[in-house]
Amino acid sequence: MRVAIVILNWNGQKMLAQYLPSVLEYSRREAEVIVADNASTDGSVEWLVSRYPHVRVIQLDRNYGFAEGYNQALRQVDSEYYVLLNSDVKVTHHWLTPLIEEMDAHADIAACQPKLLSVADKDAFEYAGASGGFLDRYGYPFCRGRVFNTVEDDNGQYDNAEEILWATGACLMIRSNDYWEAGGLDGRFFAHNEEIDLCWRLHRMGRRIFCFPESYVYHVGGGTLPKSNPRKTFLNFRNNLTMLWKNLPDDELRHVMRVRWFLDYLAAFETLILNRNWADFKAIFAARRAFRQWRHEFRAQEPVVAVPVGRAEKRLGGLPDGRKDYSVLWQYYAHGIKTYAGMPG
Repeated sequence: MRVAIVILNWNGQKMLAQYLPSVLEYSRREAEVIVADNASTDGSVEWLVSRYPHVRVIQLDRNYGFAEGYNQALRQVDSEYYVLLNSDVKVTHHWLTPLIEEMDAHADIAACQPKLLSVADKDAFEYAGASGGFLDRYGYPFCRGRVFNTVEDDNGQYDNAEEILWATGACLMIRSNDYWEAGGLDGRFFAHNEEIDLCWRLHRMGRRIFCFPESYVYHVGGGTLPKSNPRKTFLNFRNNLTMLWKNLPDDELRHVMRVRWFLDYLAAFETLILNRNWADFKAIFAARRAFRQWRHEFRAQEPVVAVPVGRAEKRLGGLPDGRKDYSVLWQYYAHGIKTYAGMPG
């Protein structure tokens, strides 16, 4: 089929039992549903084969993580469009139709996402992607509907289709040709920030990314690692720094990295002093150390892509590569702006 929905699973049999039925019920006419298994040990594959023998299962030989797991699986999928879908997402009636129609109608759009709402509170956005993502000058991600830990209720304020800088990996539709031309997800990331890195590379290629809120799904969030897990803290800090190292223009790299050195250590000590969280404190230090140790593997290998001057700036506002020309930390903490709508243009 033209569309392949690929759910990457690792020891998520309970999530599959709860949410796979909605995917099959509301998607099977428009797409092939595939489960790629990262060498689970909880009986996920056996359960799938017995309960849903018509669902294609791609069995990987080990746990490759989110990023490389998808690369390994998608090499075995022949479709015009991929949909990367988390196992903890409940889809809705006709959720795929607007995404397919928009992608078919606009060849310059490489990827898109639906509106992401919370399973726990169906009137609220979900942290992982809300209604589309952006980056500030220093690489901090935020969304229409979520800025840091402030998650808004969904009152229709972000129901317009909008060009965004990044689409959430929890539910990401992408042209297969664009996926591979951009190099796929960076498997070295393992998990976290890998979809933002991919979307940023797509922008550097002159491609566009959208959120189409006419389509909406519900996401549990934190299904693999809970929010306060130090492993998650480590991956987020290490991978975010690596993403900046890979994608920033030369004339900004040194300045942004200096600012991030200060802000990251400030965050570490705030975590320790205010929250008494020794594990996350150590995770931030470990993340910066890991970044220093492996950064030489990245920047020289990145293809030089000439982005037409001002193109993303005109479309998204802010800097030429699509980042916003301000610090979201400063807006949030100094000015008390807690929502995307309140941020500078």
